[in-house]
Amino acid sequence: MPKAKQAVDSLTEAQARDELEKLAQEIAGHDKRYHAEDAPTISDAEYDALRRRNLAIEQRFPELVREDSPSRRVGAPVSEKFEKVRHKVPMLSLDNAFSDEDVVDFVARIRRYLKLDADAPVAMTAEPKIDGLSLSLRYENGRLVSAATRGDGQEGENVTANARAVTDIPMCSMESRPR
Repeated sequence: MPKAKQAVDSLTEAQARDELEKLAQEIAGHDKRYHAEDAPTISDAEYDALRRRNLAIEQRFPELVREDSPSRRVGAPVSEKFEKVRHKVPMLSLDNAFSDEDVVDFVARIRRYLKLDADAPVAMTAEPKIDGLSLSLRYENGRLVSAATRGDGQEGENVTANARAVTDIPMCSMESRPR
């Protein structure tokens, strides 16, 4: 049986520093096995628990947030197997929102980042994540011209040829389809 983790609110600063270092290394290893090697060694729930613990410790000890913190990364580095694509608009992440409150907090962070009023409307699209792949599909003149993975949010992998083979991805936009 695994050893129970010490409650975050009872960690000393030194314990928190040590645990954040271990979590950064452990999560980076899991990210590599999942994203680069396609060989995960823990469940999504176990991975999410590691990320949540890392975030909880950082929230209690904000001065200890590491440069290599998992909370500072979105997605994963781009694979060398595919051509790189720079996103025209960054692909952000909700960081595994599990409640309505998580989504509300995300929108509030976006407003603060964009220096908008607290009640300013924010246009976005959000969908449930199913089995870990996010794609940006770009259509020009009603035709699919590019498909890219999220990658690190700024740069992804060009998977246009792969996307064209997926029958559920429309090759033309709804507006350009004949009626």
